[in-house]
Amino acid sequence: MISIFLSAVSGVLIILIMVVVGFVLNERGWFNEQSPRIISRLVTQISLPCYMVTTIMHDFSAGQLKTLLPDLRYPVISMLILFTLSFAVARAIGIKRAHIGLFSSMFFNSNTVFIGLPINLALFGNSSIPYVLVYYMANTTFFWTLGVWLIQKDGLHEAKIDPLTAIKKIFSPPLLGFILGVILVMLHVSLPKFIMSDLSYIGALTIPMSMIFIGIAISNAGLSRMRLSRDAWGILLGRFLFAPALMALLVLPSSMSPLMKQVFILQAAMPVMTNAPVVSKLYHADDSYAAIMVTETTVLSVIVIPILMVIIKTFL
Repeated sequence: MISIFLSAVSGVLIILIMVVVGFVLNERGWFNEQSPRIISRLVTQISLPCYMVTTIMHDFSAGQLKTLLPDLRYPVISMLILFTLSFAVARAIGIKRAHIGLFSSMFFNSNTVFIGLPINLALFGNSSIPYVLVYYMANTTFFWTLGVWLIQKDGLHEAKIDPLTAIKKIFSPPLLGFILGVILVMLHVSLPKFIMSDLSYIGALTIPMSMIFIGIAISNAGLSRMRLSRDAWGILLGRFLFAPALMALLVLPSSMSPLMKQVFILQAAMPVMTNAPVVSKLYHADDSYAAIMVTETTVLSVIVIPILMVIIKTFL
């Protein structure tokens, strides 16, 4: 058990050191207001899609990929239950009326790419990538439809889902990179060696740049603003207790591989999505509350993830 805990701590420290680099550099004025947006676009639109193509083509067969999509139902069911539960929790602990939509959105959506992907890579290696992406498909769909709708209700007091915008966000470059990799594997297509090398080099930017982005985000939000308020406790319970416990209840009796179970449970326990403050600001909801919750859940995940890994390894 101690070795499992130390392995999990080691994996988290790999990530944490890169986050600290981003934090320190931002505190020293290396970045400006546009830097997080540029880094985010570089990761999500360039390096991560390349990473997806090379990883899928290198590490997976057509037979393995065919078994993945049916298991998409587990994160979908989990998020629907968490969505319903979020309103009961909000009422029970007396969440501000102006925060209920944002609270619910942060309660059932997790940071599956900027934190989830590097953490799973550090702990499980490349074999975890398709499972991370299956969870990502469900998570990003829910956030850009139901999650954004809830945030709109807080800020605008009325809301609608724009199908075209939602589809564009769901079929984002990382997902398209994943789909392209799957198609190439299914068709048994091999790309030229120089293209694979270029994709690999560009894809290698994904993890360090993601962590630097998180460090900048934490610096901009301000550690001094962290407060364990009633609104914060509700999100912490949702992200770090209810979400992984519910996912464990769903996947433990299933026949999926132990690694997929571990990845799903860990993905469910990731911090609040970094998009939450951006969307909140766009629709005039409380973006300050969202930014603080991104910071608090990201910082506390350093403690939660090693503990969760020990629990997972004990039962799987």
